[in-house]
Amino acid sequence: MHLTQSILQLIDLRSFSNLWYWIVLAVGWSSITHWVLGVPHDLIMRARRRGGEAAEDMVALLRIHLRRILYIEKEGGLVLTVFVSFLLTTLAVTGFFYHLEFSQALFLLLFPYTLVWLLSLRAAGRIAALIGAGIPDPEVLTAALLRHRLQVQILGMLAITVTALWGMLQNLTYSVLGG
Repeated sequence: MHLTQSILQLIDLRSFSNLWYWIVLAVGWSSITHWVLGVPHDLIMRARRRGGEAAEDMVALLRIHLRRILYIEKEGGLVLTVFVSFLLTTLAVTGFFYHLEFSQALFLLLFPYTLVWLLSLRAAGRIAALIGAGIPDPEVLTAALLRHRLQVQILGMLAITVTALWGMLQNLTYSVLGG
């Protein structure tokens, strides 16, 4: 019985009071802001400072990931849009209308990631147009990647703030009302 209680406490569906939820949130945003369109931030900074081989590596890696992102958009965009819309709507309704905390937590985790994906699609299209226009200038590409990273970081700060405030409200409400 003790083992069963320990397992149930570990996977507690009261997400906002669970340490694992906050670890996933922090690691997720850390990872998203480190990998800018598939290019690690340290490579972007090295390409910006040193140029040369680092810039060539950055451009090569960026081309690979841009082709991948734009292929996914072209081939699976409609199906992904329908599936993600269904999933987010289901989570929003079950979370905020039926007050299911697990759905609220998943929605507050996944909705901003969807916005990041949309920002990434827009940035990928713009950067692909820059690359397609001729020989890519690493300085222009690093500036575009860093601008995209800043947008993602701002979105991440807003998402974490909203999630933290909502989570605190849920924890306070749960502890005060004894639910």
